[in-house]
Amino acid sequence: MDDKHARCPRCLFQQRVCLCAAIPTVATRTRIVIVRHHLERWRSSNSGRLAHFALPNSEIVEHGGELGTAVLPALDGAWLLFPEGEPRVRAPEPPPRQLVVLDATWSQARRMYRKLAPLRGLPILRLPDAAMPAARLRESPAPGRVSTIEAIARALRLLEGDAAAAPLEALFALAVARSASTGRNLPD
Repeated sequence: MDDKHARCPRCLFQQRVCLCAAIPTVATRTRIVIVRHHLERWRSSNSGRLAHFALPNSEIVEHGGELGTAVLPALDGAWLLFPEGEPRVRAPEPPPRQLVVLDATWSQARRMYRKLAPLRGLPILRLPDAAMPAARLRESPAPGRVSTIEAIARALRLLEGDAAAAPLEALFALAVARSASTGRNLPD
């Protein structure tokens, strides 16, 4: 691979558009547990990785492939962020201490939900559908379906306010812009 296409080993973007220096630190009360499908691990378009880098109160748990079924941490006070059930426009009382987020394509996320028995017992936090920005890193399979970092930002806005959400949204917008600057064809 030539230098023009060399990748940052941390953010996986091309070195010339590396995001690492722009990743904010966003302190949250809510612990974010990102359960990442193994096929997402090395994708530069994986926004769950960026969210994890920005959120010190987060962890990534790998699922699938050679690793087998994810070994989840203790899920005391956890809710699952998932598009099922009635959308919430106000934070639950008491608010979740942890939020579990499936980081995968939509079809992979549905399968992960079915396979990971501890997730099926969690209360579900469904966010209302929202307008999506025009530029994306990947094609959305349906209206209202957003990337992992966008979903986390929207959930944190509901639970903790704009101060937790806005830096993640800005980071995603920067990731889209830098990806587009490399000549990568992004979905409209």
